[in-house]
Amino acid sequence: MIHAEVGGSGPPLLLLHGYPQTHVAWHRIVPALAKHFTVIAPDLRGYGDSVGPSGDAQHTQYSKRTMALDNLALMQSLGFSRFAVMGHDRGARVGYRMCLDAPQAVNCFTSLTVVPTAEMWSRANMAFGMKAFHWYLFAQPFDLPERLLRSDPSYFLDWTLRNMVVEESAIHSECRAEYHRAFARESVRHAMMEEYRAAASIDLEHDKVDLANGHKVACPVQILWNKSATASPTPEEIWRTWADQVEGATIDCGHLMAEEAPDEVLQHALPFLTRHSAP
Repeated sequence: MIHAEVGGSGPPLLLLHGYPQTHVAWHRIVPALAKHFTVIAPDLRGYGDSVGPSGDAQHTQYSKRTMALDNLALMQSLGFSRFAVMGHDRGARVGYRMCLDAPQAVNCFTSLTVVPTAEMWSRANMAFGMKAFHWYLFAQPFDLPERLLRSDPSYFLDWTLRNMVVEESAIHSECRAEYHRAFARESVRHAMMEEYRAAASIDLEHDKVDLANGHKVACPVQILWNKSATASPTPEEIWRTWADQVEGATIDCGHLMAEEAPDEVLQHALPFLTRHSAP
């Protein structure tokens, strides 16, 4: 069961949040988006109030392909056969997989902070590992990370959130409480671990197949990334291997863009989404 909030009016826009968040991550930009779009903001499979199954040996239950199918079914149940997608972090990985697997459904895609998983792994280095250590921890076999996080999930979540922002005050107290409410449940933490295990296995294989076959995202892609990410090639340049229509911009903030820099995100994303969502 996928929990989702729906509001606004206009062309449909699917918002897919990241780790360790829920749909409330979009609260600072939804009011503006809802003036132009019918906004659908679900909790990803197993996250928040969306119910997910236990993991399996191949991690298919939490592959981005499976999670994309969840949200395709959600949109179809609401009567939307074609729509725009904006995704952040894990949600952006679900979003681009949806673009690749169901090109008929997505008319444009905005990715916040994310390049494809195969590109991420091929460029991972010591700096990445020190900052994003959870990629490696969460991908360990069941139930090592689950058991470790069980000792003090609240402390781990607060540490994670501090590590993701420049200014901790950017995370509203009510949002923080919502993230804690969800993260306190062992089933939610297990879903997160399984989803990261998928990223280190089946998701990576899916990306490699697409890359080998020259399979690209058909719709226009917008990539917004942190100003501090100065490595070459840039995320925009990386995405040009995966899509023919790419544009991008940098934003001066931490990882949680929609919470830290909502005005800047809207400044870039709203014109892009409006332009490509027109009937």
